[in-house]
Amino acid sequence: MAKAKKIKKEELELVNEQQNKLNELLKHLGILDVEKINTHSVIKTLSDEIQETKEQLEKTYGSVNIDLQTGKISEITKQDVE
Repeated sequence: MAKAKKIKKEELELVNEQQNKLNELLKHLGILDVEKINTHSVIKTLSDEIQETKEQLEKTYGSVNIDLQTGKISEITKQDVE
């Protein structure tokens, strides 16, 4: 029976090191994908909350502009709509 050929020890170590790095990067990418999905969910929830707040404020104050720094209310002008 013929003796099985093998690659050199250093070559095997290099191939294994490269494969391990690739596996770690793919694992990290998967984690990032899950985090991205979760972040999209949080953004959707927050956007819904913002919309509810806008609707509540509009019921109270009507259609107005609100300065987010001062809270000052001003009427919406034609220029604001364009």
